[in-house]
Amino acid sequence: MINVTKPFLPDMEEYFEYLRGVWDRCWLTNNGPLVNDLELKLKEHLGVDHMLFMSNGTVALQIAIKALELKGEIITTPFSYIATTSSILWEGCEAVFVDMDRETLNINPALIEAAITEKTTAIMATHIFGNPCDIAAIDKIAKKHNLKVIYDAAHCFGSKYMGKSVFDYGDISTTSFHATKLFHTVEGGAVFTRQPELLKKMAYQRNFGHESMDTFACVGINGRNSEFHAAMGLVNLKSINEILASRKTQAALYNESLKGLRVTRQKLNANAEWNYSYYPIIFETEEQLLKSIKVLNDNLIYPRRYFYPSLSTLDFVTKKDTPVCNDVCRRIVCLPMNHSLKPEDIQFISRILLRVQNN
Repeated sequence: MINVTKPFLPDMEEYFEYLRGVWDRCWLTNNGPLVNDLELKLKEHLGVDHMLFMSNGTVALQIAIKALELKGEIITTPFSYIATTSSILWEGCEAVFVDMDRETLNINPALIEAAITEKTTAIMATHIFGNPCDIAAIDKIAKKHNLKVIYDAAHCFGSKYMGKSVFDYGDISTTSFHATKLFHTVEGGAVFTRQPELLKKMAYQRNFGHESMDTFACVGINGRNSEFHAAMGLVNLKSINEILASRKTQAALYNESLKGLRVTRQKLNANAEWNYSYYPIIFETEEQLLKSIKVLNDNLIYPRRYFYPSLSTLDFVTKKDTPVCNDVCRRIVCLPMNHSLKPEDIQFISRILLRVQNN
């Protein structure tokens, strides 16, 4: 069976070596030494000044909204995982959808200004499949209208924009360290900001607002993560360059093996370095997509329709006509990609897709 993704697992003994220290200290959570060590090593690896390790990427989004004290309307994309929209709604704001760019699959900055009202307080844009948005255009619009910017960079470990980590942009960037991601801590996420005072505020918010044992700086929740998760991150970080390199190799083999398949691919940002986190293809018709998925499934191969349906069509949102997203999300699928996928697997998947097309 070949799934769309497969978690990377490090050497068990190396992981257990970290756990022995946890047993010795009996310090399991509450900002332990492994959490602090992971934060330091991630900042060094990514070249960022400020970050906080969180319990997951969704809590990271929610704390970002709370820390920026956002109210009213937040402009966002209909093409993303549901956590992007649900975090906005969970925090009592309204998600205002702006259609995607047909080529990059990211939010279309040319449509953002028309969606701004007196109630708009922020833009939350997702870097789809690790491909950075047009950050320069979005930031220019935000400055012009005095809006905050949150980048949902859940897919972006290893992606760069203008030579820097994509996490280093916006008022706050968030990411996910879920088991399906390139770099994972089983469950986890992070927030990034260049503003020290904002980081301090989010540090309080992820720990119930504790300023000391019995004083509180603000309203907070439990957004912390454990020593067990940090240990997984510390071990996995040692293999991240190998993981990124394997994805790049796999993408190149897909490109070669799928020559002749009538599909289009995501246009990558020319100012960015991509991390090859996913391999999306866009069929000419939904019928062709469904037919291809069925034959793949019959051969125990399970791609996934990232992202379907369009978030602008959900029953609990303020619906908005987003024709490009509605069209693309019916025709796009992500093919299997993971560190251990073999060349013969990619060639087998490719042969099936070409055979379906030609029958």
